[in-house]
Amino acid sequence: MEFEPVIGLEVHAQLKTETKIFCACTTAFGNAPNANTCPVCTGMPGVLPVLNKKAVTFAIRAALATHCTIAEESRFDRKNYFYPDLPKGYQISQYAAPIAEHGHLDIETEQTGAKNIGITRIHMEEDAGKLIHDPVRGTSMVDLNRTGVPLIEIVSEPDIRTPAEAGAYLRKLHAILRYIDVCDGNMEQGSFRCDANISLRPRGQDAFGTRTELKNLNSFRHVEKAIQYEIDRQTYVLEQGESVIQETRLWDPDGNKTISMRGKEQAHDYRYFPDPDLVPLIVDQDWITQVADQMPELPEAKKTRFMSDYQLSAYDAQILTADINLAAFFETCVKDLSHVKQAANWICTTLLGLLNAKGLDITQSPVSAKDFGTLMGLLESDTITAAVAKTVFEEMAQTGADPVAIVKEKGLEQVSDTAEIQSLVDTILAENPDEVAAFRNGKTKLFSFFMGQIMKKTRGKADPKIVTPVLQSKLNPEK
Repeated sequence: MEFEPVIGLEVHAQLKTETKIFCACTTAFGNAPNANTCPVCTGMPGVLPVLNKKAVTFAIRAALATHCTIAEESRFDRKNYFYPDLPKGYQISQYAAPIAEHGHLDIETEQTGAKNIGITRIHMEEDAGKLIHDPVRGTSMVDLNRTGVPLIEIVSEPDIRTPAEAGAYLRKLHAILRYIDVCDGNMEQGSFRCDANISLRPRGQDAFGTRTELKNLNSFRHVEKAIQYEIDRQTYVLEQGESVIQETRLWDPDGNKTISMRGKEQAHDYRYFPDPDLVPLIVDQDWITQVADQMPELPEAKKTRFMSDYQLSAYDAQILTADINLAAFFETCVKDLSHVKQAANWICTTLLGLLNAKGLDITQSPVSAKDFGTLMGLLESDTITAAVAKTVFEEMAQTGADPVAIVKEKGLEQVSDTAEIQSLVDTILAENPDEVAAFRNGKTKLFSFFMGQIMKKTRGKADPKIVTPVLQSKLNPEK
C-alpha cells in the first residue's frame, strides 16, 4: 500500500520587543541566569500582567505579511500544565479567540512546483523558561530569563506533503519575519523554532492518520531530516500491520533519528480557560491601517523588483532576496554600477562561497558592500581583469584593505596597450615553437595554452579583449 504524508507546522517566533509581553523585564539574550526577572514573570502572588502594545503591533505586522484576517476582538487564555520552568503553573496564550486566522504562504520546490500553504492561525503567548541539566552533578537548574518573552505561534494547515515543502515554507516564513523586523530569526538562540506534526494515510484517503509531533526543531536541515525519518518510521510501522502511537518525539541529530518523549497532549489536557486578569484585546481598523502603512517591502515584492529593475534571472533574484541583509548588501554594491548582472554573479558565487566556507552570514562579511562595489567598478571599467579581481578579492577578505589601494600597491592595473601586448605575444610564440607548429597543423585547442602563458607572464593583467585578436592574427599570419 502506498502512503501519503500529511504535515503541519507550528512555528514559535520570538518578537523583537525590548521588554517582555506582560512586564517590563528586558528580553536581552545572554544575561546571567534569572537576571531578567520580576514578580510578574516569576508568578508571585498578587501581581497583574500588563500587555505590551508593541508585541501586539508586531503580531499585526506578521498577520498582514502572511495574508491573515485580523480579529477585531481576541482574548488571552490560561494554558495549564506543570513543569519546573513554568513558575505560574500555566502559560498565558490564546486559544479560542486568536489575534489572526486564515492566511497563506506561496512556496515552490523542484519536486512539486508552486503550492499554496494555508495558515490556520496566529496567536500570541508568553514563552516558558529553560532547564539546564548538569549530568556531572545529576541536577537540573532553572533559568527564568526567557519566561514571559513575547511569542507568536504560526500554525499551518496540514497542506505540506514532503520534507522539501516543509523546508521551503519555513525558509520563506523565516525571511518574511526578518524582513518585517518582528523576529531576529536566530535559530541557535531559539528565536525561531518549529514543531512538526506528521501522519500517514493511504493515498487517496481523505481521513487523516494518527499523528506524531516533533518538538523544538531549530534548523531547516534538521526539520527536513526529522520529517523524512518520521515518514520512513511510520511507513515501516504501518507496513508491519501495527498502529502508529500518538506521541511527542524529539529529533536526535547525532543518531539521525527521532526518539519518544511523551504521550501527545490534547487541548482538553491543558484545561484552557479565559485569563481573568486580562481584558479582551481590541484591534480597530485604524490600528491595522497604521501598521499596514509602515510595512516594508516583502521578499516576493523585492524579488519581482530585482528581476524588473536589474534584469536578473528568477534564480539570482531568489538568492539575493532570501535574506534581507544580503538584499541590502547587493543594492549598496550596485548603486553606482552599470553591469549589475556581473556583480550579482560575483555575490552569488565568489562572496557567498567564501562566507559558506567560513561559516559566516552576510552581516559578518569581511568585505563591505561599499568595497565590493568598488571592486566591481574596477572590473567594469577594465582597470583590472577578472583574474586580477579574484586576487584582489582574496586580499580584501584577508586584510580588509581598500581594493583601489591593493591594485595600486601591487601594480595590478590591466595591460591594455596594444604595442606592449603585441610584443608579449611575439615573445610567447618564440618561446613555444613546437606548440605554434602544432597549432598551425590543426591543433587549434592550443589557443587556450597560449592565452594561459600570456596571462601567467602578466599575472593575469593582460586584457583578453585585446590579446585574443592579436594572438589570432599572429598564429594565423596567412589570414
